[in-house]
Amino acid sequence: MDKKTMLIKAVYAGFMIGIGGIVYLSVDNKAIGSLLFSFGLLTIVTQGFCLYTGKVGFMKKVNELWDMAVIVLGNFGGTFIAALLAKGAGLAISSTELAGKKLACPLDKVFLLSVFCGVMMYLAIDNFNKAKNIVFVIAPVMIFILSGFEHSIANMFYFHLAGIYSGKMFLYLLVMVAGNGVGAKVFSGINSLADRSGEGRK
Repeated sequence: MDKKTMLIKAVYAGFMIGIGGIVYLSVDNKAIGSLLFSFGLLTIVTQGFCLYTGKVGFMKKVNELWDMAVIVLGNFGGTFIAALLAKGAGLAISSTELAGKKLACPLDKVFLLSVFCGVMMYLAIDNFNKAKNIVFVIAPVMIFILSGFEHSIANMFYFHLAGIYSGKMFLYLLVMVAGNGVGAKVFSGINSLADRSGEGRK
């Protein structure tokens, strides 16, 4: 995939995560909100859009880090568009309190919560690719939201909607992006080792 197409598909993915964020903020019940949020990831998976947290675990070569950078940039733009349109539409939602809580969390905890989310997102895509069952997409999304794990791209939307742009916000996003990547790659590596070990015993 060329970089231009990748960027466009990343913008679409960011926008769909923004849609998920909008519906999550629109309901009082967190369980229902997390369930409806999963529509965003389901659309991304079925349409083949480029979401960082869904791609990083399947990165095979170091030079693919440039692809991840393009995808993160596109996701950032897509979530910004979603937040801008939500504000323009006058939707009765706010992420100010949620974003504030995320920025008040110590960075070491943010990193670990991001690692957990990276694992969930890797499993969501890997299990769906193998089983073609939407439950494997919905369940990890609900788990990461209800558990308070940190999804870097979803948080981009919340920060955009809250209008928070600061050095601290970008630092936290970088930590979240790193944590999501580490969680996805570590679990992907363990999965690969287990598969190779199983093949070796046959």
